[in-house]
Parts: sequence; C-alpha cells; structure tokens
Amino acid sequence: MGYNKILYEKKEHIVIITLNRPEVHNCLSLETASELHQAWQTFRDDDDAFVAIMTGAGEKAFSAGWDLKEAAQLTSMGDFDRQRANLYNSPGPCGYTRRVDLFKPTIGAINGYCFAAGLETACTLDIRIAGEHAEFGCLERRWNIVLADGGNVRLPMIVGFGRALELIITGRRINAEEALRIGLVTEIVPADRLMDRALELARAICELPQGAIRADKETVIRSWGRPVSEGLFIEAEMASSMLMRQDRHSEGASAFIEKRRPDWKNFGR
Repeated sequence: MGYNKILYEKKEHIVIITLNRPEVHNCLSLETASELHQAWQTFRDDDDAFVAIMTGAGEKAFSAGWDLKEAAQLTSMGDFDRQRANLYNSPGPCGYTRRVDLFKPTIGAINGYCFAAGLETACTLDIRIAGEHAEFGCLERRWNIVLADGGNVRLPMIVGFGRALELIITGRRINAEEALRIGLVTEIVPADRLMDRALELARAICELPQGAIRADKETVIRSWGRPVSEGLFIEAEMASSMLMRQDRHSEGASAFIEKRRPDWKNFGR
C-alpha cells in the first residue's frame, strides 16, 4: 500500500518509519494507525530488514498524541461502538500498539513532543533515544481521555509501578533529563545528532547475528509477568529452538576459538 501519513524508508537492513504530519505535531489519526499497522507488518515480514527506527517529521514533535479533532467527532453511540470494536479487534487504535509479535529490534528517535498516544507508541519500542529538547507526558489526562494504546501496561514495565502511576495520574510534562533519570529513555543527544545516533546504533545491531537477538527479545516479551518457573521454561524453549537453526551458537564459539569472523549461513533469520 502507499502511505500518506507516514514515510517508510529502507536503507540496507534498516527501516525508518516517520510519522509525517508535522503541521499537527505528528498527531495520530485512524488513517495514520492503519498505515502504521501495514508498515510494522511489512518490517516484521521482511527477511532483509533487521532493525527499525521510528521518529517524527520536523523538529518539534515525535508525536503529540491522538488527533483531538478526530476524537471530538465521536459523538453518537454508533461512533463509540465502532471505536470500542477498534479497541478490541485492531492491532491498535493509534498504531501497532496492541500486538506483541515484533521480535526484531526497534529504536525510537524522540525528536520533541512525546505526549499521550505518542508516548504510548514510544513505549512499544525497545530502545528510546531522546533529543535534548524532547518532552514526555500523559497529557490525555487533561481531556478525560484514557490510555488505550498500552501505556497503562508498558509504562510501569519501563519506569516502575510508582513512577508510572504518578505520571499517569498527574499528566505532568517531564523533560529529557528526567526521562533519562527514570529510565524512560536510554540516552540524550543534541537534536541535530539524533538520527545520526539512532542510525549508528542500528548499524551496530545489524552487524550482530540476528537469531539470538530475536530469540532473546521474544523470551523477554513472552515471559514478562509470568511466574519465574514459567519464564524459565519459555527461555529454555527459545534456547532449544536456537540449537536447531543454521546460525546456532556453535559457529560463534568456533569462530572465537579459531580467531576468525563467524560465517552466519542464515544471518538474517
């Protein structure tokens, strides 16, 4: 499909997905969500795509959240019924936020406002790098809008139960420095270096054998919140599956002993 509200670009093994509505701070609409559903599935299913970076167009915003003009149009019971069906049945009302089948690494280049559903979208990404001017917050609190794109679930996983509840309840804005301090982002870089740093990290990940990365990410996702005993069984299952693959760990161990570069026969899978 073609894209109107996002940009989808592939450079070698790296996909860049850009929210492309800078005139409204990259707010997320139903059309944007539909395009994001397709984009993330395209990345997921592309054997030649190893890492994805998500960012926002322009210099002011990653995403300021759900498009409130669209939200204001939900006035009838029919509108609400359709929205309820979308919440339950779609990959996500504001993006690919209600699916947990992306086991390839993802990076967020947070270039400005990251509010409400934009923050929830950022929380779906594995690594978040912030420009020094980035701001974060559950600003939907001000408009009596609930978090519906996984923020209530993922934010406590990232910053801890107490910190998440404080941010969710108060809806206050925090800057990049506080986001780094509480673990919401992993590093801060000057705004003009943000994409360079994201690409640098993505290229470094691409140089690694991808099989173990994906298996370990899947283990973390599938075992989170389960009893330790169940999580350990999931880990053992994923480790066992790696023994059956062409890029199994024995090649890496042999290459280390023989002081040579590993020859990954099935590098991208």
